[in-house]
Amino acid sequence: MPEGANWTVREAGADDASALALVGGATFLETFAGVLAGHAILEHCARTNSADAYARYLAQGSRAWLAEMAPGAVPIGLALVTAPDISAARDGDIELKRIYALSRFHGSGIGAALLRAAIDAAAGFERLLLGVYAGNQRAIAFYRKNGFEPIAERKFDVGGTLYDDIVLARPLAA
Repeated sequence: MPEGANWTVREAGADDASALALVGGATFLETFAGVLAGHAILEHCARTNSADAYARYLAQGSRAWLAEMAPGAVPIGLALVTAPDISAARDGDIELKRIYALSRFHGSGIGAALLRAAIDAAAGFERLLLGVYAGNQRAIAFYRKNGFEPIAERKFDVGGTLYDDIVLARPLAA
């Protein structure tokens, strides 16, 4: 279990769907408020960052991790690995669907710890894929630093509005 000064990362289970939803919605709102349309953010979070959405992912075999802060195991970050839902995917790929941390914890090692958990879970796959908003230069720099390279572009629907995403892939050790 990776640990920071006062946070830990642990694998999430079905009972954690509400915590995943809380941190997922909060981080998405925090990251994109003032960047994407407000109505699009709200609709997107209601649809894709709900407790029901996370419960469905976990029930379908996806794996998730929570970064939690002491005291009280407060959720401050998450990662979610799923079967790929990216048109550039090929056999042997897995998708890092979400990796989020509240901004005050950027630079603390939480993102790296969540990414390590996802990479470890992807053992046996050829590539780890993800989509990232083309305007999110901080995230793109983090992914590039961690071995991801651009392989495609796509349009990503956030609340009925299409935005430009870059699809990145990281080769995984065989």
